[in-house]
Amino acid sequence: MKNYSVERRNLLKAAAAGIASVISLRVSRGLRASPPSGSSEHKWAMVIDQNLCIGCGYCTLACQAHNDVPPEFHWNRVIQAGKVGDQDVFLPRPCMQCDHAPCVSVCPVRASTKRADGIVMMDYDRCIGCRYCEVACPYGARVFNWEAFEGENPAVPEWGQPEVSRRPRGVVEKCTFCYHRIDRGLANGWKPGVAPEATPACVVACPVGARVFGDLNEPGSKVNQMLAANPYFRLREDMGNDPRVYYLPASWDEQDYES
Repeated sequence: MKNYSVERRNLLKAAAAGIASVISLRVSRGLRASPPSGSSEHKWAMVIDQNLCIGCGYCTLACQAHNDVPPEFHWNRVIQAGKVGDQDVFLPRPCMQCDHAPCVSVCPVRASTKRADGIVMMDYDRCIGCRYCEVACPYGARVFNWEAFEGENPAVPEWGQPEVSRRPRGVVEKCTFCYHRIDRGLANGWKPGVAPEATPACVVACPVGARVFGDLNEPGSKVNQMLAANPYFRLREDMGNDPRVYYLPASWDEQDYES
C-alpha cells in the first residue's frame, strides 16, 4: 500500500507538471486564439492615466458591488508600482481583454470566448474548473471560485447594486469590461464611455478621471485622442497578446496633455 501511494502521488505530480508544461509551451509559442464569430462596429478599450491615479481603490469597490464579487476577490486590482520623483505610482490591473487572448486558446471546452467587439467572456455553464485559463493569463486577471458566495457583499449598497448573477462554485471568473452595461447602453441609445449607465463601473467610480473608456473604431473617441496625444504602454506587449488596456506612464509631462 505504501508503494502504491508513493507511485500514485508521483503519477499525479507528473500529470500536473505535464499539464503546466503544455500550457506554458502553447502560450510561449504565441498560440493565437480563434477569431471571434460575427462582426461588430465597435472595438472597446480602456486608457488608464498613471499621473492621475491616486490608488484610492474606488474602482475595485465599484467592481465588487456591480459585479457582485466576493470581498476576497479582486477583478480590478490596484498595485503600488513605485515612485516617480515624490509621486506614488499605481498600476490598476483589470482584465486586459486581449485581442489574442491565451486564456481563450487553452480552454478545452470553449468556456472562455471572445466577442466580436473584443471583450473576453466566460461561459460559467460550460466551465469545468480546470483552471487552464488562470494559468495561461500573464496578468493574474482570473480567480477561481473555490466556494459559493452566499454571504452579504460588503461593497453593497455603498458602491452600487449587483447587476449580474453570482457565479457558482468551481468556476473561474474575471472582469468583463462590464459588458452588461455596454450592451444595455447600446440598446437604449446611450454611448459607452460617455453615458455613465453604459460605461464600466470602475471608470464611473474613479474620483479623479484616471480611467477612460471608449471605442477604438471611433476616430474622435476620447481613448483615441489620448493615445494620439501621449506616449503609452501596454503590459507584456512582448507576448503578442495585443491587450486592450493602455497606460499613460507617470513620467510624461502633464503640460503636454490637453483634456
